[in-house]
Amino acid sequence: MRTWNANFASVGRRFTRIFAPLATLLLLTAGCALAQPAGENAEAGGEAALKLPDLSSVSFLGVDGHRLLLIGLLFCVFGLGFGMAIFMRLKNLPVHRSMREISELIYETCKTYLITQGKFLMLLWVFIAVIISVYFGWLKPVPGKSVALTLPIILLFSLVGIAGSYGVAWFGIRVNTFANSRTAFASLPGKPYPVYQIPLEAGMSIGMMLISVELLIMLFILLFIPGDYAGPCFIGFAIGESLGAAALRIAGGIFTKIADIGSDLMKIVFKIKEDDARNPGVIADCTGDNAGDSVGPSADGFETYGVTGVALITFILLGVKDPSIQVQLLVWIFVMRIMMLVSSALAYFINGAIAKARYANADKMNFETPLTSLVWLTSIVSIIATYIVSSIIIPNLGGDTSQWWKLASIISCGTLAGALIPELVKVFTSVDSRHVNEVVTSAKEGGASLGILSGFVAGNFSAYWLGLAMVSLMSIAYFFSGMGLGVAATMIAAPVFAFGLVAFGFLGMGPVTIAVDSYGPVTDNAQSVYELSMIEAVPNVKAEIKKDFNIDVNFERAKDLLEENDGAGNTFKATAKPVLIGTAVVGATTMIFSIIMALTNGLTTNVEKLSLLHAPFFLGLITGGAMIYWFTGASTQAVTTGAYRAVEFIKANIKLDSAEKASVADSKKVVEICTRYAQKGMFNIFLAVFFGTLTFAFVEPFFFIGYLISIAIFGLYQAIFMANAGAAWDNAKKIVETKLKQKGTPLHDATVIGDTVGDPFKDTSSVAMNPVIKFTTLFGLLAVELAVSLTRDQGVGFTHILAICFFAVSVFFVYRSFYGMRISSE
Repeated sequence: MRTWNANFASVGRRFTRIFAPLATLLLLTAGCALAQPAGENAEAGGEAALKLPDLSSVSFLGVDGHRLLLIGLLFCVFGLGFGMAIFMRLKNLPVHRSMREISELIYETCKTYLITQGKFLMLLWVFIAVIISVYFGWLKPVPGKSVALTLPIILLFSLVGIAGSYGVAWFGIRVNTFANSRTAFASLPGKPYPVYQIPLEAGMSIGMMLISVELLIMLFILLFIPGDYAGPCFIGFAIGESLGAAALRIAGGIFTKIADIGSDLMKIVFKIKEDDARNPGVIADCTGDNAGDSVGPSADGFETYGVTGVALITFILLGVKDPSIQVQLLVWIFVMRIMMLVSSALAYFINGAIAKARYANADKMNFETPLTSLVWLTSIVSIIATYIVSSIIIPNLGGDTSQWWKLASIISCGTLAGALIPELVKVFTSVDSRHVNEVVTSAKEGGASLGILSGFVAGNFSAYWLGLAMVSLMSIAYFFSGMGLGVAATMIAAPVFAFGLVAFGFLGMGPVTIAVDSYGPVTDNAQSVYELSMIEAVPNVKAEIKKDFNIDVNFERAKDLLEENDGAGNTFKATAKPVLIGTAVVGATTMIFSIIMALTNGLTTNVEKLSLLHAPFFLGLITGGAMIYWFTGASTQAVTTGAYRAVEFIKANIKLDSAEKASVADSKKVVEICTRYAQKGMFNIFLAVFFGTLTFAFVEPFFFIGYLISIAIFGLYQAIFMANAGAAWDNAKKIVETKLKQKGTPLHDATVIGDTVGDPFKDTSSVAMNPVIKFTTLFGLLAVELAVSLTRDQGVGFTHILAICFFAVSVFFVYRSFYGMRISSE
């Protein structure tokens, strides 16, 4: 712990050395701007100046909009109760003491990791807080409002956003570390159904809690914060949760793959079994499963749900002229969110009853089958409910009685994507898919080399089919948006609103999407808990379990079930990733539109600059790709260096002959190595992205628009390719282990190598694209308005000098992300 604190303090010192001069520079900038005439500066406060209309001005079913949404708070409480009820049930499930001890050790290391990351987050928040203070406190205060009131509100809700991301991440870890040992214990009778049920319950608990907390906070802002101040609250909240998600997702992705690679390579070096208790890297691997596959997705899902909502609210207030229609659309969107919570719970119970009837007493089951049916059932229930609720809430929109079914159809495109995309992903990642089996076949004769090439093929093909699927569904949404939506709703750029609704529909199955994603870390951990507990070596354990739990134990069958279920977990972890990245990209469209509206005064001026004929716009399109590919390399480099140090330590300290299991001290040392390199990598990446965003916003506003569009498109395809290639390599290894029973063979070694190549592909670089895109776009809202204000007041030369300064800082951290992280530099 002392070492971790020392590392943390070292990061803090480096942060301060860089932060102090930069803060000074920005404050000097503010002073220069304040010395000039205000001009138009007082007329615009950006998105924070948006004013919510009076929700009680429009009635729905005889109840005004404000009172109707108050009822929605009860559904949020229901969701929280649902999550807590499952949490308590999981906690009270039977478990052998040897397994419980391991899961509690995993939780303790996870807790230490989260505390360390929480401190690191606060450092990053201080940096963001300075920028927010300069922007809203001096350069562009919210018009007509006291800075002494609006600035603390924005800062407070940025902390609420961070606390939300951080809190749901902590809840997810606690649930999963209950579920992992309970799943391992439930496998002992040799029946598959409990091994499937417990991880799904854990995931559903996290999903319901996450969505309910998010919805509760946003409804609180909407209902109880005065309309004049709701804009600052939403912007502060979105920035905070975006920062939290980016930090936890990137750092968690680096941590988990350092640990995973360090642990897996020991199987080749020492020819030991999976999750061998003597391997000090296994505990770190289990911690990493939670840090990367639970903390990251939980924070990411929380942020995705919130930022998409803020983007839609912003669009409605900017793009719709009639206040009564604004109220109709706002109330409709939030009622739809509440409905989606209910439909997910309903589908879960229906699917659970069917699965129990089919598999409760079965000796064999395909673990993917009930998970697939849950996704499709939720999609169908949500789509049906979408049409019903829309017909009730907005039967007449601007005098048009047909818009309700058109808007419902647009949302349904996204909801359908939430089920269709996982099916396409399984074509390239499932243990039963031809692509994954092709990886195994290639590796049989060509070893790791051909196996890796076949994984590249799977990833590239998946990007083609998933890309076309998204384009097709967005095209359908575009078609419906052209059927009078702009006229009926007095709306500017109706297709952009339609794309935002598609992203909203992606999240229509939010609790279930999070549930199937969280299924994976529990199944992965359960297998490790079983091995680390060394339950088979406990004296008279069969008689003890029979006496205490009335269970007849079948150890061999239990291990087979856990391995098979881990394959299903791998597949469904893979299915959730394109859904989240797709939401980020489609939702970014709506946020980019907000910037365009500001730059073009509501699409009345400078529209011609949104063209390839405007050179800065075209150059921005090219620049975005450079940033995405650098980010991929930087995050992978952090994993590579950290994994090298982890392998180095494990090889020097593993005791195969003199100990039955690794010492807790050695295991914690590996966790410490993972934490250190996760923070170093995150520090470089965050500051490079942060100052890169400032740089490109200050170069030229329409250059920045091109840049944002570019990172969204490049990021989408890079993320899909990497996520699915990595999952294909992972499940190819699983086929060799579970179906072919060839552990310890050259074929197994080849697929393990492929899996370690795929680890940073699927769980580090790809998954972090989502929060990076959204953070860049959201922070870009502030950055580009700041740049425009300074250009107007100080001239373009001053703005470009700042751009050069910001670029120098960004390039320094880009350089440092490799040369400062090289193995030889340690």
